[in-house]
Amino acid sequence: MMRALVCESWRGFDELEIKDIPPPPMRPGAVRIKVEAVGVSFAVQLVVAGKYQRKPPLPFVPGTEVAGTVLDGPLPKGTRVFAVLDWGGFAEEAVADAIHVTPIPDGLPLAPAVAFPISYPTAGSALLWRGHVKAGDWVLVHGAAGGVGLAGVEIVKALGGRVIARAGAAKHAMLHARGADAVLDSAAPFREQVREITGGAGVSCVLDTLGGDIFDDSLRCLGDGGTLVTVGYAAGGIPTVPANILLLKNIAVAGLNWGTYVGWSPGDNREVHAPRARALWDQLMSWWAAGKLRPEVHASYPLTQFREAMAEVRERRSAGRVVLVP
Repeated sequence: MMRALVCESWRGFDELEIKDIPPPPMRPGAVRIKVEAVGVSFAVQLVVAGKYQRKPPLPFVPGTEVAGTVLDGPLPKGTRVFAVLDWGGFAEEAVADAIHVTPIPDGLPLAPAVAFPISYPTAGSALLWRGHVKAGDWVLVHGAAGGVGLAGVEIVKALGGRVIARAGAAKHAMLHARGADAVLDSAAPFREQVREITGGAGVSCVLDTLGGDIFDDSLRCLGDGGTLVTVGYAAGGIPTVPANILLLKNIAVAGLNWGTYVGWSPGDNREVHAPRARALWDQLMSWWAAGKLRPEVHASYPLTQFREAMAEVRERRSAGRVVLVP
């Protein structure tokens, strides 16, 4: 038996229960992992409430991003890895598809690796595949102190780009330390500041993790040929696109759903996308090993304090990732 956080019916995250349950069964082409850290994200609240676009079969253990050591499977026992899961992360053991399990380079810490199954590849695929960011480009990052936003700041700098990061005032020092070229207060208007910083040219890309009211002004921050990449709606509102401005400014809006590449969408093409996902993870690991990425663990909690962990995320006190240690 193992300890796990269990969702037996659609409910609020704080109403989940810790129980002793059998370990997940092994399956062909999979890896069994001793979970030593699991990421806590805003989206988990939607999943357990039955409000996410993808609903696991009840009952289930939530959690999709883990770091730990291999217990069984094609990788040597004891190998330190991170993995993206369909669900099952908030437990002492988890089983993941081998195509979604990545060894952690020697000398790098284990807990921060929970940022790599989802946060870093979400930002990386958005910036590289959809935003086509290159050296010298200006990029505006909203929610820059969050898991995906902070990853975006670092990836732009790894690419040789320039970053305008927006976040709460308490998180500005961290963003400057991560290399942001300009840091703006998320409580203040930003359109004119972006124009001044870029000398009137606008940005090549906007990485928007928030949605809501900032969307229209974000479009107006784009320079000629620029792209706004929408990756989430943490601000609550799902914006609509005024198509005329796309035409007038020669700009684009693109969506990025990392779940498509790891099998979370209808049709489940995880095998088809596996080579592309693997190449991105390899690039991220290379940057991490070179010191260009520094995944931030804001706080770490034991499994019994899952409510306190989610409160850090829910109240937006976190800078970087919050993790549970089963």
